[in-house]
Amino acid sequence: MSAELLINVTPSESRVALIENGILQEIHIERHTKKGLVGNIYRGKVSRVLPGMQAAFVDIGLDKAAFLHASDIAIHSEVAEDVAPSNIATKDIRELVREGQSIVVQVVKDPIGTKGARLTTDITLPSRYLVFMPSVTHVGVSQRVEDEAERQRLKELVSPLCDEQGGFILRTAAEGVAGPELEQDAAFLRRLWDKIKSRSSDKKRFVLFEDLPLARRVIRDFTGTPIEKIQIDSKLAYQELVDFVAEYVPELTDKLVLYTGDRPIFDLYDVENETQRALKRRVDLKSGGYLIIDQTEAMTTVDINTGAFVGHRNLEQTIFNTNVEATQAIARQLRLRNLGGMILIDFIDMEEPEHQKRVLQSLTLACAKDRAKINIMGFTSLGLVEMTRKRTRESLEHVLCDECPVCEGRGTVKTIETVCFEIMREIVRVNRAYDADKFVVYAAPAVADALMGEEFPMLAEVEAFVTKQIKVQTEHLYSQDKFDVVMM
Repeated sequence: MSAELLINVTPSESRVALIENGILQEIHIERHTKKGLVGNIYRGKVSRVLPGMQAAFVDIGLDKAAFLHASDIAIHSEVAEDVAPSNIATKDIRELVREGQSIVVQVVKDPIGTKGARLTTDITLPSRYLVFMPSVTHVGVSQRVEDEAERQRLKELVSPLCDEQGGFILRTAAEGVAGPELEQDAAFLRRLWDKIKSRSSDKKRFVLFEDLPLARRVIRDFTGTPIEKIQIDSKLAYQELVDFVAEYVPELTDKLVLYTGDRPIFDLYDVENETQRALKRRVDLKSGGYLIIDQTEAMTTVDINTGAFVGHRNLEQTIFNTNVEATQAIARQLRLRNLGGMILIDFIDMEEPEHQKRVLQSLTLACAKDRAKINIMGFTSLGLVEMTRKRTRESLEHVLCDECPVCEGRGTVKTIETVCFEIMREIVRVNRAYDADKFVVYAAPAVADALMGEEFPMLAEVEAFVTKQIKVQTEHLYSQDKFDVVMM
């Protein structure tokens, strides 16, 4: 599998696209005026404790107070000794924090919609090979390092570096790395943590640590992923990345390329058009079937349809082939759209249990390349597949789009006929409540045309009923379901 990173940098935003085998798989966008908060560390102040929710709201200097649940509060070993293991998870939030208390927290989820940022006190500081965790004193190894001998070797190398100040988790990129490089990484992370702790004493400071800018953060997070080329279209960003890569990921130095072509870099692999397509509900499959993806605040739903695909053998085989093809498209769309949280997939109903099993296997295999944590629960009694994907940053739709001011996020508006009937009812209501000589109705062009056209007989009946003149006035700035009935 060939993989490339395309980095587009402008004064207002940075964008990074991951291309695998010539196809866009992921796109990351960061607006310079609205940077993501995940990974940032703050000295916050507990503004409110909610025992009924086992949570607290913490002021970290943002417009909205951030949310800290009791389960996200790290209980250090000296506290845990006084609390039975069975009681640690159910410890009362009032025993963990109090209003007005200063607390060091890290953002694990960006603010999404009406929800504030999600916090934890379980601080993690990632580097090239290691993740430093001040709240633990042991060593952990990434589950993606599967060789047991290698896992043991890594643990033996890093265990002496752990003490009461914190422990480490070895990342996948640490596989095969020698001891001196791991020690250098550990020393860097400890210096960084010492600097953060020294800043926390400044009561005027909210931000103690900010994660790397998008381009450098993506390169750090993709350490260990086979990348053939990294193309950047900005000279300044290119030089910054050369310095960063030379210090932290020297093996990528030869893969950095300054793009100087005449065409925009994202046009090379049709990234702009793919991004626009990722904002649509419908995703067409090569066979003629299609997906319908709906993202709501509670969950994301995916519906699969055969569409124009009629198959070649029988109905059951046609359904099975469509579902298997859909698993590949679903896995790609989850990464491309950065969909997270709870996901429900409505595959086309399959009669044979063996087909269900093979579709689940295909979905699991397709999602294996995703760097986000995914749990696939299998088919429910209703024939739906439940799965979750870890959500940290906003989805592509939330980054690029805003709620429609006309439908207010519903995705539908009232029909012209419905609005006409509402106008007539409003005229009758106002006539009974107030004394008016005549009425003027201000409505959108399509509604005004309907009132003077196919709905005119009904309007004439209302006019006769209220015994008042009714005049219709077109208001071009009104949306279809907006109107005003004015007394004259």
